[in-house]
Amino acid sequence: MKKAQKSFAIDELKAKFQQAKALVFTDYSGLKVGQINQLRQEIKKDGGEFEVVKNNLLRIASEGTAWVLDKDKIEGTIAALWVYTDDVTPLKTLDTFIKKNELPKIKFGFWSKDTLTAEQIKALANLPGLEELRAKLAGSLKSPLYRLNNSLKGNLMKLVYILKVKGGEN
Repeated sequence: MKKAQKSFAIDELKAKFQQAKALVFTDYSGLKVGQINQLRQEIKKDGGEFEVVKNNLLRIASEGTAWVLDKDKIEGTIAALWVYTDDVTPLKTLDTFIKKNELPKIKFGFWSKDTLTAEQIKALANLPGLEELRAKLAGSLKSPLYRLNNSLKGNLMKLVYILKVKGGEN
């Protein structure tokens, strides 16, 4: 990689560090190119980005950000999952892919400037997604109104039934 390309790649990574709400590092060794591309597409649909990165460029780009990376933490084959939303859906997608393929292996990550272990990342991936939480909230808000509606309607139906019975007696 030429010096100009490296400089451009570092600037691009710095921008990603600033935009990302969460970041997960994985060891992608053992994955085939087709599998990586499939994972990239699935994660992109969910508001994230999965990319293979050079360790040295990643370390240099992290300098001056809230997520400074030590040289000993980023060794071997590294792929980064950048999460740009507050939703855990990209993590769920990664977790599902790992369960299906047993790869890549999660090393560590960051969420809201806090360092996370692989176990903590897996626990986050098991939380309900933003859309699921919104649906549950809407359902719980709708439930009392639905019951009130049925209660009021029930009394009216009883009145209609009584009037019908009384009307049939004459």
